[in-house]
Amino acid sequence: MGTTERMRQRDVGPAVFAAAAGCGGAGVVGAYGARAEPYGVVPAVAAVALLAWCLVRWSRARGRLALPVGLVGVLSLATTLAGVPPTVSGGAWPRLVETATVLLLLVVVARWAPLRQAVAAGAVVCAAVAVWTLPLLPHPSVLTMGGAAAFWTLPVVGAAVVGGYPRLMEHRRDRLVAETRRSQQLELARDLHDFVAHDVSGIVAQAQAARFVAATDPGQAVPALERIEKAGLNALASMDRMVRMLHDADGTDGAGGARKAGTGDDEIEPLPGVDQLPGLVERFTAAGPAEAGLSVDPGAAGGLSRDTGSTAYRVVVEALTNVRRHAPGATRVDVTLGRVRSADGVPRVEVRVADDGGGGTRTRAAVRREREGHGGRGLGGLRERVRSTGGTLSYGPCEGGWQVVAVLPAAAAVVMGRAS
Repeated sequence: MGTTERMRQRDVGPAVFAAAAGCGGAGVVGAYGARAEPYGVVPAVAAVALLAWCLVRWSRARGRLALPVGLVGVLSLATTLAGVPPTVSGGAWPRLVETATVLLLLVVVARWAPLRQAVAAGAVVCAAVAVWTLPLLPHPSVLTMGGAAAFWTLPVVGAAVVGGYPRLMEHRRDRLVAETRRSQQLELARDLHDFVAHDVSGIVAQAQAARFVAATDPGQAVPALERIEKAGLNALASMDRMVRMLHDADGTDGAGGARKAGTGDDEIEPLPGVDQLPGLVERFTAAGPAEAGLSVDPGAAGGLSRDTGSTAYRVVVEALTNVRRHAPGATRVDVTLGRVRSADGVPRVEVRVADDGGGGTRTRAAVRREREGHGGRGLGGLRERVRSTGGTLSYGPCEGGWQVVAVLPAAAAVVMGRAS
């Protein structure tokens, strides 16, 4: 708790205590001395005094009114139960003042007080306002008293709505902001996992290879160092894109992308797509030890939306990263991109990545890590992304290894809200 907050509490605490003590004392007076004329003057004075204190100390008192307002409601109930109705016409005007003032205070409580305190204070005020006219009814029947109580409950409901509606809108706005931030965090986490982690794993593999050959053939270490440098630059570019997305709220478009570094204009740098798959496969093969091959059916890569192309690239990146991490015995990885038709006849694009790393012989722990990934996302998070584009993702053992298959829509349609 900061110094300013502690000073605020020390400043407001005595005022709240004084208000509560004054209302409590007035309640005792009202319970035993409400037979004096004019009728209901004690709770009216307490309510008006509390309203005046709230207006004077508005910024600090508005959130601490629940307890004093509840005590005023108790005082009002005590006056209704123990007081003697006025014998002259118009003698109940203090109670009208009290009711109007309490309703104003209830608006403030419903808007600013903590929720539980506001509900408790509202219940007390509702009871007090609903029954305050019952002693004034001459020879009332049960139906008459019920009707009067129901009638005077309506202003209480109205006050609660007037104060509670802005509170509800603020709560929804805060929740929307929180959900938006969470979505951005997940997007950044996916980018870190899909792009940066892939490049870093390549750097580790190249560094291990260079360490083994440096002692016997230093010349072979130079190409490995060059590939390490290239992978490091790719990782830095991915991180730079994410940093720009964080610092520039207008730096992304609907399909995901960032303004090009150093351009100073609004040119959008899209996320990698299927057109960059050849380079990705080439870098994976160069890093070793497994050799990767890419096969693209004619027309399979054409006409894809940016979102679908980026998702296809992410599928291949995730699958290749898993081969490098969890299938050290793999020697061959086949990446295929082809056109297929679903059961409803809609053309789709199938992305398949299969390795020969012995899917049937991998340990359960390795399979679990391959599915979940190091960041808790892995194939599970990738499945969410594929579903958000209207596609499907499946993975599991295949003949001699492990495969990941994604079927994506060939059109630019995006199915919202289907990720789970």
